[in-house]
Amino acid sequence: MRRLVVGLDGVAALREASGGPSLAAAAALATVAGARGVRLGITEELLPVTERDLREVAAVAPGLELRMAPIPSLVKAALEARPARVLLSSSPNGAGAALPLDFRAWGSALPPALRTLEEAGLFAAALVSADLGAVKAAHAVGARGIELYTGWVVDLPPAEQSEALAQLADASRLAAKLRLELSLGGGLDEHNVGAVLEAVPIAVSVSVGRGFVNRALLVGIERATRDLREAIGQPR
Repeated sequence: MRRLVVGLDGVAALREASGGPSLAAAAALATVAGARGVRLGITEELLPVTERDLREVAAVAPGLELRMAPIPSLVKAALEARPARVLLSSSPNGAGAALPLDFRAWGSALPPALRTLEEAGLFAAALVSADLGAVKAAHAVGARGIELYTGWVVDLPPAEQSEALAQLADASRLAAKLRLELSLGGGLDEHNVGAVLEAVPIAVSVSVGRGFVNRALLVGIERATRDLREAIGQPR
């Protein structure tokens, strides 16, 4: 069963700029409308997403996910927040776009971070580029799943997307062979997600952040959630 995960970093950025809205309220509305996961990016400074935010969102959204770099202080925050899932990425910028893990840069930090999360009973995945070497590296360090970064694909001119989608498909098949749970995320919205899922139909989870917030600003959080559920084929 495919899961919709909505990213609320854009909501946190709006709150930072204008004093609202509430992350917990946004998470509750999305959850009621059928989102199976709500994702927040956290930084070492715990800004703009704060420890209080984590507690409040966890109370209303059982599918809380944290996106973070594999830094000890953030691992500690994850242990305290007890999210349903953790996504490790290279970017420590909670309000900005997540970046795939650079396994050379984070190599020594990844195994202990993954081991600590695993021992605490938390599901941990890695955000990776659509590269066979990156998929193999995620498997080698002990990640239980991967999220293939799709931002670079959807930003390409249409004439160049077919080759990129084929690369995504190759990476997804390797992930399946290695028994890694497969998710997709990065630059997705209700318009482009269909083509990506045609290339990677085995994805069990789809994360939509900026596209979700942009849609919600026009039609509201509940309608935006329902539209995206329909776009990815998530059952009611």
